[in-house]
Amino acid sequence: MKELENKIALVTGASRGIGKGIAKVLAKNGATVYITGRTESSKHKTTKLSGSIYETEKQIISLGGNCKAVRCDHTNDREVISVFNQIFETHNRIDILVNSAWGGYEYFNDGSEYWFEEGFWESPISRWDKMFSAGVRAAYFASSQAARIMTKQKSGIIFNLSFWAAKRNDKGVAYCTSKAATDKMTEAMAYELHKFGIPIICLYPGIVRTEAVLKNKEFFDLSNSESPEFTGKVISKISSDEKAIEKTGKTLIVAKEAIDYGIKDIDGKQPKPLSVDEI
Repeated sequence: MKELENKIALVTGASRGIGKGIAKVLAKNGATVYITGRTESSKHKTTKLSGSIYETEKQIISLGGNCKAVRCDHTNDREVISVFNQIFETHNRIDILVNSAWGGYEYFNDGSEYWFEEGFWESPISRWDKMFSAGVRAAYFASSQAARIMTKQKSGIIFNLSFWAAKRNDKGVAYCTSKAATDKMTEAMAYELHKFGIPIICLYPGIVRTEAVLKNKEFFDLSNSESPEFTGKVISKISSDEKAIEKTGKTLIVAKEAIDYGIKDIDGKQPKPLSVDEI
């Protein structure tokens, strides 16, 4: 029996990147996976990156997984509520929520030269707004909808994706602040969800080979990078761990958890857990 057999999962922001990788692994390990995103066509104009929710759905199904793509803008509360209603009406439960939707990477195509800006005073205010509305707030609202269901069924697990920038000052003011907010939000949610036995965990991937990173690979050291599926393998294992509640509220390093669980990346490599000084 697969470790996530009969589990119902929702992965937000799965048109591409780490969200897509996570969805693929959860489905491979037996979960019925719902995925959301705004990109419905590879000919979209909102981003120059490849991928769409329907392409992700098609790939997962072709590999034998169960997947349902639902177009959802996570800055639109009505659309988010509709997704959760659809899942609950169909399955009467939700077991795993992965908040991967993120509005932060518009700095690759928001019209400014991110890598050459002198400071936050030269960046567009829209970058801050997108990181919080389509990042922190999106995770908050999706978690609130999942918690309404999970607290009643007294089971489930939530993951928020964050990054080392939360503990740095040199990764852009908006980015550092939004990731720090995600970390603190996870801690506070864990405090309130603990009595229901529902873990909520913050994960720090390393440098992930997403479409955005690969497109701008000259700015990254990829020698110790991770596949988008690597985080999914760790999420799958934690979700099936009976002692997962012991991790609630914590910020965990994906690569370290992988070592502890005996997990290697899809290419057989063992990415090294990085420290705050190595990012």
